[in-house]
Amino acid sequence: MHILRTYLTLTCATLLLTGFSWGFGTDPCKEALEKAASLEEIQDDAQMRQAEADTIAMCPDGAAAHFVTALQLQRVGNLDGAVAEYRKALRQERSFARASGNLGLLYAQKGMNDEASVELSRGLSAVQNPLYHKAIARIFAERKVYPLAIYHFNEAGKELTRDASIFASLAEIYSEMGQPDKALEEYRRALTANPGYEKAYVGSATIYIQRNNLDQAIEQLKKVEAANPQNREAHLLLADIYEKKGDAKQSEYHKLLGGKGKAIPEAPVKPTQQVAATENNKELEYLKSAAKENPGDVANYEKLGDIYRAAGKDAEALDAYREAAHLNSTKSDVYLNLGLLYEKKSQFDEAVVAYKRAIKVNPGNAEAHLRLGDIRYSRGVLAEAAVHYSEFLKLKPESPDIHLKLARIFAKSKETTLAIASYNSVLAYSPNDADANREIAALYKAKGDNEKAISHYKRVLALHKDDSEVRTALVSIYVKNKQYDEITALLKEAAEINPDDPNNHYKLGLIHDFKKDYESAEASYKKAIEIKPDHARSLNALGRLYMKAGKLSEAKETLEAAKKADPTMEETSVLLNNIRDEFNPEPHKISKGKKGKIKKSKKGSKKSKSSKTTKKTSGGKKTKKK
Repeated sequence: MHILRTYLTLTCATLLLTGFSWGFGTDPCKEALEKAASLEEIQDDAQMRQAEADTIAMCPDGAAAHFVTALQLQRVGNLDGAVAEYRKALRQERSFARASGNLGLLYAQKGMNDEASVELSRGLSAVQNPLYHKAIARIFAERKVYPLAIYHFNEAGKELTRDASIFASLAEIYSEMGQPDKALEEYRRALTANPGYEKAYVGSATIYIQRNNLDQAIEQLKKVEAANPQNREAHLLLADIYEKKGDAKQSEYHKLLGGKGKAIPEAPVKPTQQVAATENNKELEYLKSAAKENPGDVANYEKLGDIYRAAGKDAEALDAYREAAHLNSTKSDVYLNLGLLYEKKSQFDEAVVAYKRAIKVNPGNAEAHLRLGDIRYSRGVLAEAAVHYSEFLKLKPESPDIHLKLARIFAKSKETTLAIASYNSVLAYSPNDADANREIAALYKAKGDNEKAISHYKRVLALHKDDSEVRTALVSIYVKNKQYDEITALLKEAAEINPDDPNNHYKLGLIHDFKKDYESAEASYKKAIEIKPDHARSLNALGRLYMKAGKLSEAKETLEAAKKADPTMEETSVLLNNIRDEFNPEPHKISKGKKGKIKKSKKGSKKSKSSKTTKKTSGGKKTKKK
């Protein structure tokens, strides 16, 4: 009894310690949903990718897997693909709030405000995401539903404290509602969040102009001019202010900078180009002297760089932009232009630093992302290149050439799903891109999705009938699928397109041979030999065909020609030996084993004879005794 009790105790301990589930197993798809919902909390890229892979592995066909795929597609700028995946996730799990919210963000980005408001509301019913609040607030603001817009902007601003656009949007709403004091307060909050936010300065200046506080308006607009001298709205507002103040010269100057200055008279003495050159020279001299007088004024160097670069004076432009960068210019294009000039001099390390600074000042500088991505791609730093190409595509999605670069990075990195999605983005904008069709077909073929591979390979052949690699790839799929008629059609077409290539006729002969259409096979082999008399494989195949038909003399002659053309072909030697055996059969030799048997049989017969003789003699003796 004691032994039994001990045994049962050990059994219980084993079950507990080994994690026995007692029949109450967890649902992996439910766990995957919970894991997917917490993905946005992960900051590290490597951890994020691992968590995404784990989520998909837990429930590969579930809502969570579609959600993760959507996130990945969204990250690389494939918005249409992401929308489709979010929809799939919601078809399987309609209450998946994060999928609804994220889908709503994409709808809002596409201008589908009705659909966006529905999905964002569903998302916010379970998840208080500030981005959802911000997106739905914009929709309400556009529809002039101001109380709801104010509520959602305020909710978004509680977490997105550095997002100046939220407070500027609130200020615009208060202005529309006739509450300028509240509007100014929100513009101040916007400038606290981002001291260089031009829209807040312009908005504040507009309110001051309405109140006839012109000096305060000028103060705000001068800050815009210092940060971005090309801001036309600021210049036009300054022009209006100076006109009100009676300063016609300043008013005309700012109108000119704002793009509304007086046209140059048609009957002057000098041509337009000379006038422009003179003006540039005057401005150049003015800026040079201004830079000497006030070397800490970054705006002078920024303008100098622009003028020198426009005139093709790269060395002078480089010096000016360097000085502006040294003074911590807040203009992203200064660093972009600096990077471009470094690239022209093949100083790629310096260019990388400049592009990074351009992006730091303005993360929305698409050109800087593209240039940095190109340099990283050329140096084989694929992960970083993918990041910058993805950022570029978020800003300029209608760029099939960059989608193609991104697709190739994913293909090299064995990220097949993302690669296929990127290739499809290329084809959405450029369906007849031969490279994209060829490369996506290879990925589908590797995945075993032969139907899609065939479709894309056919599209390539429709564009380039002479693409032998694609034709070979198609043939290999058809061979695997045992689609012999399709193989025959492809090989016939190849022979027609390039009739002087003996290999095309040889391959066509092989398929005819396989289909037992020996007459057509013979014609194809002979055509290959006619083009190239020493085409060893065609000679060998024709010789083999003659052997099947019993034409041994012709077979021998053809196979000997094949052996002469390529002495290393083993099959030719084997076939020739078989023919020689047919012509000269060797006599059958008696083996030693058989001789031994014959000798033994002879001995046996002798023994039998001697025994008979003995019997006879013994019989005779007995008769004598009688």
